[in-house]
Amino acid sequence: MAVALAIDWVIGWPDALTRRIGHPVIWIGRLISRLEAAWNKPGVPQRDARRAGRSASLVVISLTIGIAGLLQVFVPDTLLGSAILGVLAWPLVAAHSLRSHVADIARPLLDGNLSEARSAVARIVGRDPNTLDEAGMSRAAIESLAENTSDGVTAPLFWGALLGLPGIAGYKAINTLDSMIGYRNLRYRDFGRFAARLDDVANWGPARLTGLLICLTSDTRWESWRVMRRDAHRHRSPNAGWPEAAMAGALDVRLSGPRVYDTGGTSDPWLNGGARDPSGTDIVRAIDVFSRSTVAIGVVLVGWALL
Repeated sequence: MAVALAIDWVIGWPDALTRRIGHPVIWIGRLISRLEAAWNKPGVPQRDARRAGRSASLVVISLTIGIAGLLQVFVPDTLLGSAILGVLAWPLVAAHSLRSHVADIARPLLDGNLSEARSAVARIVGRDPNTLDEAGMSRAAIESLAENTSDGVTAPLFWGALLGLPGIAGYKAINTLDSMIGYRNLRYRDFGRFAARLDDVANWGPARLTGLLICLTSDTRWESWRVMRRDAHRHRSPNAGWPEAAMAGALDVRLSGPRVYDTGGTSDPWLNGGARDPSGTDIVRAIDVFSRSTVAIGVVLVGWALL
């Protein structure tokens, strides 16, 4: 996992590779799309829809874990084997792309180009970018960075360190299922219920670990810790509130709160509500905290390996 993180941090997943062979998440997504199209029938009883969604999720997870387990069996249990497994796990870590996507929002905001910033925001969040001012776009970027530090970095590495290549691949299958069918709208409310709940379980520990790492690597450790402990449970997600509240405390800004999606508005409570709104400069500060926490993850992995 340390090898996977190091490769991803330096080069990410090059576009040339995506064009030539795709990406494991794309492959998983195609399987999910085909099963959803075949098994998610409108108008069926709630129980049948939930059963179909559970079956589709288990097929995707089992197949992904099975392929990863088969690959791991043929890799020798040596230092070279660990390096090979790190290369195989590399595309399942998303630190480089996460940092890049969020930086793409910060740059035009700092230059005063709100139109380009809105386009960049639309690529990483589901809320309506046309309703966002600089503070709204900054919140969206920082919240996405904090939440996906857990989903895209800590959680895959956590499960990979525990269970090897099947662990990181299985987690990525669960997370991709949640991102595609884990919604509460009419189409996925029942079919995606199992996937959404399984993702909550898989992220429970990593989300809290991510919040702790953000606290430890920020310049305002105790304030970050205080806000996380006080406000994390106010988030609508059982997990996302931990890294987001920790980041809000680390930057001394308010996050979450009311927002507008394509499907309508929400009246979510604020995290660190008494603080100021963030700006483009705070996105840069958030990326710095993210970088420190990611380095801390690497140090933990190397220490774990040496022990």
